[in-house]
Parts: sequence; C-alpha cells; structure tokens
Amino acid sequence: MMDRSPLETQEMTKVGLNLIQQALTIYDRDLRLAVCNRRFQEMFDLPDELVTPGSDFAGCIRHLAERGDYGDVGDVDEFVASRVTIARAFEPHYMERTRAGGRTISVEGSPLPQGGWVTVYTDITRAKQQEALLRARSEELSDKVLNYSEDLSGANRELEATITALEEAKRQVTLSEARTRLTTEMMPAHIAHVDADRRYTYSNRRLSAVMPGSQSDILGMHLRDALGDTDYATIEQHLDAAFEGQDSVFEFTHALSSRRIRAAFTPDGQQGGIYILSMDITAEAQTRAALQQTRRREMAAQLTSGLAHDFSNLLTIILGMQSKLQRMDLPDDADELITATLSAARRGGNLLNRIADMTGQRDHNPTPTLVANFLSDLSPLARSTLPDGVQLDVHNECADAPLLLDPGMLQDSLLNLILNARDACGSTGKITLIARPVQDTWIEFSITDTGPGFTDQALGRAFEPFFTTKGGEGSGLGLGMVYDMTKLAGGRVHLSNSDTGAEVTLRLPLRPARTSVQPGLVLLVEDSPDLRDTLRDMLREAGHSVIEASSVPEAQALLSDLPEISAVLSDITLEGDQTGLDLLEAVTACGHPICLMTSLPPDDPLFQSAVARAPVLRKPFTAQQLEAHIPKATP
Repeated sequence: MMDRSPLETQEMTKVGLNLIQQALTIYDRDLRLAVCNRRFQEMFDLPDELVTPGSDFAGCIRHLAERGDYGDVGDVDEFVASRVTIARAFEPHYMERTRAGGRTISVEGSPLPQGGWVTVYTDITRAKQQEALLRARSEELSDKVLNYSEDLSGANRELEATITALEEAKRQVTLSEARTRLTTEMMPAHIAHVDADRRYTYSNRRLSAVMPGSQSDILGMHLRDALGDTDYATIEQHLDAAFEGQDSVFEFTHALSSRRIRAAFTPDGQQGGIYILSMDITAEAQTRAALQQTRRREMAAQLTSGLAHDFSNLLTIILGMQSKLQRMDLPDDADELITATLSAARRGGNLLNRIADMTGQRDHNPTPTLVANFLSDLSPLARSTLPDGVQLDVHNECADAPLLLDPGMLQDSLLNLILNARDACGSTGKITLIARPVQDTWIEFSITDTGPGFTDQALGRAFEPFFTTKGGEGSGLGLGMVYDMTKLAGGRVHLSNSDTGAEVTLRLPLRPARTSVQPGLVLLVEDSPDLRDTLRDMLREAGHSVIEASSVPEAQALLSDLPEISAVLSDITLEGDQTGLDLLEAVTACGHPICLMTSLPPDDPLFQSAVARAPVLRKPFTAQQLEAHIPKATP
C-alpha cells in the first residue's frame, strides 16, 4: 500500500469534516484556530478571515458580539476579555444559547492534552421547538413533568459531554501507561514490585534475561517460588530490612546462572510493599576483580622490593662467608654446619625469586585459545611430573570454539595444582582435570585427587602467603600464585573436599574469541542515499557484497527472496512508521544475524532497547569500527 503525503492526508481529513452536520473547531493553547469545517462558517455566517487557520479566537467573539449574536453585552471589550479568560481555563463545558435570529445552538467543548480545546456546535432549534410544541399541546401534563423532561434532556446532553471528556482522559491514561511499560521493557534490568505478602504485583518480564533459568511470567508468585530457595535465602535479610523501611543495595551470585547480580530494594511508602531493581553486573564484577588484584600486586611489589633487595644482599654476604669458611681447615663438625647454612641461604634466594614472580609485573594477555588443543599440550607436561602409580585423567566438555584465555598463566596455574595433587596422592592415586562451561558466564577447570583432602585450617588459610601443610618441603606460595593469576583474569578460585579427596575449582570469564570473517552478502538498510553510498563503499572494501533497502518492508522482501544474505546492517530510524527494532524482530525470527547503527543519544528509549538486544554502532564511525562490529553479526 502506497504511503500518502501529509498534504493528501490533510485534504482527506478536511473533506471528512465537511461532511458532518455539526460545526467543529479546534483552537490551540494560544487560542489560534487550528482546524474548522465549512459548517462552522455557515452556522455562524462568518467571514473568510475568521475561519482561516491562525485566526484569533478573540476576534471571532468580537465579531459575533458586535453583530448582536449575544444580545446586549454592554462593554464589548470587557465581554471579549471575559470569554477569552474562560477559554484559557481549558475545562470541559456544555451550554445552550439562542442566537439573535432565534436559532438555538448547543456548544460542547473538551480540552486537549497538548493545550487548547475542541468544540462541537449542534443546531438544536428543532428539538427546542418540539419541546415547546409538547408543552403547548399537552395540557394534561403538569408543569412539573414537563420541566423534569426538559431538565432530563439537558442533563443527558451534559452527561454525553462529560462521558466524552472521561473517554479522552481514559485514552490519555492508557497511552501514558503503555509508554511507561515500554520504557521499563527497554531497560536492561529487572524492575518489579512486591506487596506486603512478598508476591509480585508488577514485573517488566526481564527476570529471565537478567538471571537466566528464571521464569518470566511471575505476577502473583511469591518471591521464594520465583527465585528458588537458595537465592531467596541469600537476599532474605536485605528483603526483611526493606520491609522494615530501610533502602538496601547489595550484590549476590545467582545460583542457577552464576551471574553476579546487583539488587536494590526500595520501600514503596505507605503501601507496605517494595520496589525491586536487579541488574546483571557479571562483566563489571570480573573487571573489578582484575583491577583490584592488579592494585594489590602493585602495593605488594612496593612493600617487598626494598626488603627483598636488602635480604638479597644479606644472603649474598652469608653465602660468601660460608664459602670462605668451607675452604678453611676446620673440624669435620663445622663442615656439616657450613653445608646446612649454604643450603638454607640458597633456599632463601629461591624464595625471593618466587616472591618476585608473585609481585612483579605480569600482564594478563588473553588470546584466542582452543581448550582441546590447550589440554592436549598440557597433558604430557603434567604426566611427566607424576610417579608411575599416579594416574591423570583429562576431560574436555567445552565446545570446539576458541575462547579468550591467557594460556601461559592458565598452564602455570593448572600445573601448580596438579603438582599439589600429586604430593597429596603420594605414590599411588588418581588426579582428574575437567574443563566445562558454566552457563554462558564462566569456563571452569576442576582438579580433584584421591588424597586425604584439605584440613579445615587449609580451607581457611590456603591462599595466605607462606602458609603450607608440607612442612619444610613447601614454600607456601603455590596456591597464592594460582589465586593471583586467576584474579588477574577476573576469575575465582574455590577450595573444597569431594567424596574422594581435595577439589580445586578455577572459574575464568567465558569470552568467545572473534574469528575472521568470511566475505558475504550484507543487506544494508539505510534511508539516507548519501550515507548508503558511504557505507556501501566501506563494506565492499572489507570484501563483502552489498544489497540495499531504505525501509523495513523493502528489507523483509529482500530477506525472503535472497536466502544467501549472511548479515544485516540497519539504521534504527528508517522510512515509514517501522524502525530498525521492527526489522530486528523479523530478522531474528528468520535466523539472520543483524547489527544496528544510529545517531540517537544513549538515553533515547529506542537506543536503550537496541543495545539490550543487538550490537549497536554509534554514528559517525570509521571503516575499522564498522569492520569490528560486522564480525559479531556474521556467522
């Protein structure tokens, strides 16, 4: 169906208004005429200048008053000013007045939300004549009945005007509620309200997006049923505080998805319920942990560098003195003491090197890594350190797709843990290493052994520097280094005991690595011809073929006819009533990847909704930025 121009639409509206029998006017908030129909001019016999859009309301009243339509009004200027004052109040009204010519007109006005008002004028002369005729010819009816009938007729007309105003108010409230819900649906957070019984009375249906595995349709449900026993127990104390009138903002880890959630509970005042805002801050928490660990390393390096330097000098002196003593002709007993002192000094030197490794500069450098290949390289290194009686089993449950990992740091950590497990097993036993994804948030490396397990003291202090359960054989820095390297990557380390022995679990952020993009056919949807030309050149220089559209219907037709399209690049604002978000729904339903672009500000509701659902490029952007985003949308 072909879109009509605004001028065509205006002409059709004007023709339609001219067909109705009542007169109609719309004046804006400045009391300037916006719209009227031909019947208005005919009913009041007005000159053309008073029915032209932009004409003044006061001028029309003055013309009618001077002509005598209102009877003897006295001071015309004062009369016109009073009518203008009443009109500016913008209140619903209904009145009936008889003009100088004897015709009776009903006037029904309703205010507009944008200011101004719309008025409908109806010629009720015939109805009034029938009422007079009824009075004259119905002598048997009492004056009381006739008056009641007339009052009832007038009341009905006033009631109709009131109903019209109420319907308009209801429509405005409905629109406001719809806009509010649309705004909350676009927010990348779960917004909800629970009553005093802890049951949901409102939800923007984004609980499952923020906490994967949760239900979306939760209205009427109790918080415990919607979140589950584990998460409910975690937040219950904050919930109790909110019901007691205290605002509460806190973080917790969602049990089902392992995502880090920030929640805010706000009492709703006198109603006895609370408002809930929940946001997924997993990426923020991972980055924050990495930054905190980096800062700790810097502080540790500053504290230990001076001490290590002085200690190294002392050890050098001790080694030199002991070597000199060793060359002297001393009793046999002295030789044994000298050897023990040299051994202790050298061990002190090794310890200093380990401390330097922990506190020295070491950057986290993630690179695309296939977990299967990484484990294949790790296995022979680890097995070479194990005695014949200790078995190492390695299992990979990750998909065959590259992830962003620092293989050097990860290999050091896992080898350290395998060596600890070897020492726990002794001459015989079994060590199991399992790599698995946890939802779409973490990649987990779990190492278990058949040793005696961790003691309670070890579970509480294992990550403390120099804590060891190996006596003189251990430095107490191994698990500390594992903890340090894992935290630098934004991950977590957890110690526990399994049914067979000790278990150490490393969780690192699961971040898929972008692969190189194969050239494909990209559908470019942009309503500006000049910008389309520029974007087409950028895409072609990157090796893609390009087909173009300027509206959602045109793009949908191309998607239906060309299954070889590999990706879609679309502006959010397009020709016609539909936007890039409408296209996003259609493209996603067909299985095609899409990347959006826009010049809208970040606080625009369309921009916020787009960011929550697809990659978005802010205009203007370079060819390199475009190339960096297109791979996210290309399979």
